[in-house]
Amino acid sequence: METILLDLAEQEGVELLTIRVPYDPILIAAVKKIQGVRWDPDHRVWKVPPRKGLLMELRNSFGENAKLDESELRRKLNQVKEQQRFRHAYDLPLERFSAWLKSKRYSKNTQKTYLDAIGVFLKFMKGKPINEIVLEDIIRFNNDYILYKAYSSSYQNQVVNALKLFFRVEENKLIDLEEIHRPRRSFKLPNVLSKEEVRQILDSLKNLKHRVMLSLLYACGLRRSELLELRLTDIMIDRQLLLIQQSKGNKDRVVPLSQKLQGQMEEYIKTYKPKHYLFEGQNGGKYSETSIAKVLKNALMETGNQKAVSLHWLRHSYATHLLESGTDLRYIQELLGHKSSRTTEIYTHVSQKKIQGIRSPFDDL
Repeated sequence: METILLDLAEQEGVELLTIRVPYDPILIAAVKKIQGVRWDPDHRVWKVPPRKGLLMELRNSFGENAKLDESELRRKLNQVKEQQRFRHAYDLPLERFSAWLKSKRYSKNTQKTYLDAIGVFLKFMKGKPINEIVLEDIIRFNNDYILYKAYSSSYQNQVVNALKLFFRVEENKLIDLEEIHRPRRSFKLPNVLSKEEVRQILDSLKNLKHRVMLSLLYACGLRRSELLELRLTDIMIDRQLLLIQQSKGNKDRVVPLSQKLQGQMEEYIKTYKPKHYLFEGQNGGKYSETSIAKVLKNALMETGNQKAVSLHWLRHSYATHLLESGTDLRYIQELLGHKSSRTTEIYTHVSQKKIQGIRSPFDDL
């Protein structure tokens, strides 16, 4: 008699029951009749969302044609029950951490990033009481989760930041916070477009709203979130200034508004009549991040640009082009809203004029 292996697997955050069936036409015909079942060609198993009475349904489907091996499935289900049993113990610490982040006025994006990171860590701890977590647990999480899944060093650094703050709030005496080390940062140059590439992208946009949005990102060196948070009251067209409020690091800054762009913005406001935010969705409220990303994607297809360009490339290009035109690095730091000049200095490594102006000693031979 053939044996069918039942198991539990996670797919995109959802638990699915897996059915590994030997190649047998009768058994395959039987599994195909199960409601909601799908074939996973990568893992060569059948998958179905768990539901009440599913095990009994499987037993009846295969009848006497096969034996169901439920041992691994039951082991995983017991693990899930154990995690759920302890999950309530994490609710209060997470609420305290969330309240602390809000009291310190961390941005909404940072709050979400840190809370998500702590949630992943606590899930990995499988119910272990917070006051019993030690440094070795964090090291194991780093090795067996972050490094095993090949997450980036920037994500690893975010997790370290979150863990340090979380255990400071929880006052865990078993962990020396100074022993939670950050990963060595890799030196990666920012991606930059040429002025001609920027011009091609903007010229390809026939929709006035789309053209003004991407133009502002480049013309003022804005982050995507800063653009979408802009309100009508932040636009000082008569003074040719743009007010960026409570940006990264909870800082306000003012950036000059391009004279060339001023007319387009006035035409946009007159045509679209936004009420609160400068750029609003079809049903009001802020324009969505995914929608503006699609605007850029369509522009790249229109121009035939094969580079994996993101919206942030426009900000990088703004800084680099300013540097190449002779703008002082200290002013660029202020315009970008960088806390440290070291962050801004990276643009000196991608400035073509700076690099092209260096004379090789080979020329003197």
